[in-house]
Amino acid sequence: MIKVKGREVKKRWIVLFAALAAICGLGLGASPEEGLFEMTNESLWANVAWMITATIFVLMMTPGLSFFYGGMVRAKNVISTMLQSFIVMGVVSVIWVVFGFGLAFGNDVLHIIGNPADFFMFDHVGMSNVTASESERVAMEGLNEIGFATTTIPLALFALFQMKFAIITPSLITGSFAERVRFSGYLFFMIFWVILVYCPLAHCTWHPKGLFALMHVHDFAGGIVVHAASGVAALTGALFLGRRSATAGSKPANVPFVLLGAAMLWLGWFGFNGGSSLAADGVAILAFLNTNTAAAIAMVSWVVFDCLRGHKPSALGAAIGAVVGLVAITPCAGWVTVGQSMFIAFVTTLCCYTAVTWKNSRQSFDDALDVFPTHGLGGIIGTIFTGIFAYGHFAKEDPDIISHNEFFWNHVLVVLMVIAYTFVVSYALYWITDKMIPMRVSRHSEQIGLDRSQHDEEYASEASTELAEEITTDRWFRSLEEN
Repeated sequence: MIKVKGREVKKRWIVLFAALAAICGLGLGASPEEGLFEMTNESLWANVAWMITATIFVLMMTPGLSFFYGGMVRAKNVISTMLQSFIVMGVVSVIWVVFGFGLAFGNDVLHIIGNPADFFMFDHVGMSNVTASESERVAMEGLNEIGFATTTIPLALFALFQMKFAIITPSLITGSFAERVRFSGYLFFMIFWVILVYCPLAHCTWHPKGLFALMHVHDFAGGIVVHAASGVAALTGALFLGRRSATAGSKPANVPFVLLGAAMLWLGWFGFNGGSSLAADGVAILAFLNTNTAAAIAMVSWVVFDCLRGHKPSALGAAIGAVVGLVAITPCAGWVTVGQSMFIAFVTTLCCYTAVTWKNSRQSFDDALDVFPTHGLGGIIGTIFTGIFAYGHFAKEDPDIISHNEFFWNHVLVVLMVIAYTFVVSYALYWITDKMIPMRVSRHSEQIGLDRSQHDEEYASEASTELAEEITTDRWFRSLEEN
């Protein structure tokens, strides 16, 4: 047992410290080849400028999500909920640089995963791209396959752009088990999930030799990889961790936070979808237009659906509706017409609204912030619509490559495969993590709030709540709760 200033240091933190120290030590031994970041092809400048901007936009979505989720929970859990999203920017960035990018986009292994050694510590990840000659690309280990997927942008920029997708995906899951998960358990689960769920799905979908790509299943910006996967993992977590001990009469802590978060997500989504063209071209503009249109239709639709059920229009409903529209158009944003994007957004919003209403009326499981009925279901429906409406985009040059019927059913099949794989692996990871570190906090910690029990911090308006005032001294609290 190790103690610092009389406090026991948990083994889990020693393990994370040792891993981080080892990674940083390995970093000293990395020696990138000369000229790795020299870019001489002038035709790339427009694409590079746009993709740097898009990458920044996508990263901004994660703090946007933290405000979106943080405003929805009770005051005693605001900081904890926001930190669960925010911390991912650090943890997943490290994983991605060390071996995550290789797992997702390294040379293909059995069409389901990449070789993590190809881009270990971002080795060979620099300015090289498909504009390099064939001999140059063959000489660059790991680049001869994925280079074809990066169009005319440097590989390093492609890797950074994809890193932001890997960051926000596990962040989406946190809304389902909000207000009851132990922070350290969540950290370990997130690390395992990115490695065993996100990276394989990203490889299958976006690598030229991935299983789903070979089936002609297309995902423009993450309907399968991001939203369907995170939504199913969220549902799994809600089922595994069980219901919160008390939710009656609970209200969102800060609705303006929710609106701020939704606005940041909406803005960031222009990079999320528009940037997925990987170039400053017409596809990016179409994706930009469809993204805004779908969000607008869905936001208005959600408010109207509320009013048709006798409720007053709410800011919370408007924010949720906008996000649902953004999710719905993500799988096909650059491949459908504006009219089709409006239809997709309307139908998906109707389905998601119905699912949220049904879930809340049945109270069958406690998905705290409705992650599966919105993100998960929205991504699934959007992917199915991709199988219907995106066929013309891919078949116009070679209509014999695949029939429309096969194109559609392949998308349905892959959705079912992703649901099954994500559910089974996520449940196993919850179970394994729970054996290592109990993932659910004690009833007492849940009662006083995770801000205090997990982080010894306090949201401003929390000080006036009765529950917060129950705690008399830190020493007394620590005698009851294991950090």
